[in-house]
Amino acid sequence: MVISFAALTERPFMPGTFTTVYLVAFDLDDHGHPVQAFPPKVAADEGTAVTDAKDLARHHAGVVVWKREGDPVVGEEGVPDVVFSAGKIGDFN
Repeated sequence: MVISFAALTERPFMPGTFTTVYLVAFDLDDHGHPVQAFPPKVAADEGTAVTDAKDLARHHAGVVVWKREGDPVVGEEGVPDVVFSAGKIGDFN
C-alpha cells in the first residue's frame, strides 16, 4: 500500500462541515495603515477568489483571500487559512 504525502497532510473532510472562501481588499488611511476597502465578501471558490484578488490588487494597497471550515452542528468556524495575499493587508479576521 502506498500513502502519498498529500494524504498525510490534508485535513479530512468531515461530514456536515463546509468551507467558506472570503476576499477583502485594503486601502491605506492617512497614516499609511491598511484599512478594509469593503466588508469581506464570500467567494464562489478559491480559484475565482484568487483571480478576483489579483484584479483588485491593481487598484488597492493590498488584498487577501482566506478560507474557513465551518461546522453548523456546533456553530463554529475554524481558524482562517490564507490562500492568497498581496500588498499591505490589515485585520481581516
